[in-house]
Amino acid sequence: MQPTLTTARLVLRPYRPTDAATVQKLAGDKRVAQAATTIPHPYPDGAAAAWIATHQDGYAARREITFAVVLRETDEIVGTVSLLDISEKHARAELGYWTGVEYWGRGYCTEAVIRLTQFAKEHLGVTKIVARCSADNTASARVMEKAGLIKEGFLGKHVFMHGEYEDVLLYGLVLSGRGGE
Repeated sequence: MQPTLTTARLVLRPYRPTDAATVQKLAGDKRVAQAATTIPHPYPDGAAAAWIATHQDGYAARREITFAVVLRETDEIVGTVSLLDISEKHARAELGYWTGVEYWGRGYCTEAVIRLTQFAKEHLGVTKIVARCSADNTASARVMEKAGLIKEGFLGKHVFMHGEYEDVLLYGLVLSGRGGE
C-alpha cells in the first residue's frame, strides 16, 4: 500500500479516482502544459482518470510512485509530485512534478519535492535523483535548485513541445552511496 507523507503545510497522498476532475482542471490549464515537458494541451477528456488508474500498479511493481500534493488545512489538491523510472539496480529515480497555476510561487512544489526526496532515500534505497525541465522554465529550475539538485547538463533541441523543438536542462542530486560508500 502506498504511504501518505506529510510536511508542515502539505499532505502527499495517493491519488483517488474521485480526484480526476481536479487533475483535469489543473493540468488542463495551457500554462501548466507550457511549463511541463510531458503534459499535453489540450488535456484529453478521460486522461486524468486513466492516468490515476495506473498509479497502484506502478507502485506495486516499484517502477514509480505518484502523490497528489494536498494542502493540509483545506484538503485542496495543488499538484503532483512523482518518482518515475525507479531503478533498483542503479538506485536511481527521475523526479517529476507540476503545480496548478493558482498555486504557483508559494513554495508548495519545493516543499513536496524535498519531502519526496527524503522518502526516496529512507524507504526506497534511492541514491540518485535525476530531473529535467525546459530550459525556458526558470521556475522549475528554481524548484530543483532549492531542493538541492545541481544542474548537470544541457540537451539542445531535445523535445518537441508546443510546435517547436526545445532545449532541456538536466539536474541531479546524489543522496548517498551504497555499500559503505
